[in-house]
Amino acid sequence: MDSGSTLRVEKTTLKPVIKKTYVLDTNVLLHDPTAVTAFKQHHVVIPMTVLEELDHIKDRHDKTVSREARIAIQMIDKVVDDATPQQIQEGVEMPAVGPEGVAGTLAIYPDQRLADDSSVPYLDDTPAQANDNRIINVALRLQAENPSAFICLVTKDINMRIKAKGSGLLHVEDYRRDRVLDDIDLLARGYEHIEGDFWSTISEVDTLREGDCTLHRIPRKSLPRAYPNMYLYDDQQFMAFVKRVDKEFVYLRCDSRDNLMNRRFWGLVPRNLEQAMAMDLLADDNVDMTVMTGPAGSGKTLLALAYGVHAILEQKRYSKLIVARSTPPIAEEIGFLPGTEEEKMAPWLAAFDDNLEILHGTDESCHGSISYVKERANIQFKSLNFMRGRSFNNAYVIIDEAQGLTQFQLKSVISRVGADSKIVVLGNLAQIDNKYISPLTSGLTYLVEKSKQYPHAGIMHVNGIVRSRLAAFAEENL
Repeated sequence: MDSGSTLRVEKTTLKPVIKKTYVLDTNVLLHDPTAVTAFKQHHVVIPMTVLEELDHIKDRHDKTVSREARIAIQMIDKVVDDATPQQIQEGVEMPAVGPEGVAGTLAIYPDQRLADDSSVPYLDDTPAQANDNRIINVALRLQAENPSAFICLVTKDINMRIKAKGSGLLHVEDYRRDRVLDDIDLLARGYEHIEGDFWSTISEVDTLREGDCTLHRIPRKSLPRAYPNMYLYDDQQFMAFVKRVDKEFVYLRCDSRDNLMNRRFWGLVPRNLEQAMAMDLLADDNVDMTVMTGPAGSGKTLLALAYGVHAILEQKRYSKLIVARSTPPIAEEIGFLPGTEEEKMAPWLAAFDDNLEILHGTDESCHGSISYVKERANIQFKSLNFMRGRSFNNAYVIIDEAQGLTQFQLKSVISRVGADSKIVVLGNLAQIDNKYISPLTSGLTYLVEKSKQYPHAGIMHVNGIVRSRLAAFAEENL
């Protein structure tokens, strides 16, 4: 370049951010009460019908849903509290979210004022169809008034999404903020099977000694998906446990399948490799929380209970065993049932009695043994709906049927666990009976993905139906 030439610097003009408008359905706010803050710099519209539905839901007997409705109402109130009616209808600026500090706006749309207009293809708003159709009509009116703008209805109701698209709404979406995965098949399983010979895939390895444990240090790039407390095995005899992971290396502790398969808790022995790995995780002093997923009949509850009894009665490690699960909505008000809390919870915790019967089925007096174990191990049955504010110290806690819990519920339960305690969370993502939760949005899925990098948590997908050949057939084919 000539010394006399001048350097031209062209200005780069940044494209302005297109502000989108999102109309929220009631089920979005029930699923995530903080959803109004999830749309960054965009404009969020809440139809008046949604507020009316939240108002009815907040007083329901179903405590879980009513609590979410109240939280959503409080979130909206924080934003519009000091605004004028005109500002509320046009859009009130919300607190900035994220490092960029870009704030969105929130508006309440008075859909009770909507009148039939031949230029807008309104849906029928008769009482039988009123609420869903009135919410869709809000999005249709906004789209008609702003044909060049991005107007999107956000709802978790599949049929409502179909109706909205069929009515001419261009943009309709499911609420995905709470998804930690795009596909449930990507959920961490707690182990990885390497085809062929594992060591043939490793280019470099170091061996070091830590206390009485020999570790193999492998470059992180060789095992990019590794996380703490997971297992590795190949088609040969290789079996290893990921002791820890840092930015550069993965540290493996080699083990043998025979050692794992010979482990025994309270007379229970593993029937397959997944059960053996789960038992190894349960017995690991470094693991404060074990999350076990898997199909019905795979032995999750039996393994968790057997270790709990073993740890309390034989090892004297904990002072009590707490078994808890969420009762279905129809049973929320168990306080009206007669008897103690254990007697009230009995219909929903019968599975644990069944498993205690399996552990003591060969005893001379099976029922006597079960009563003895319940008393000596200090087994307590609790409902998750009444655990708020409690703290469990020196306890072994089992949370059963966790697949129907939300992220908020699981967090509130796990935060109850105190010092010198261990918690085991069990669930089958194929058996969700909560209409507001799917396998991708379940609190159990969230817990697995968020805790897999935590060095004091272990995950295990227990596969293989060991209940019976008929149960295996039903799980796979019916």
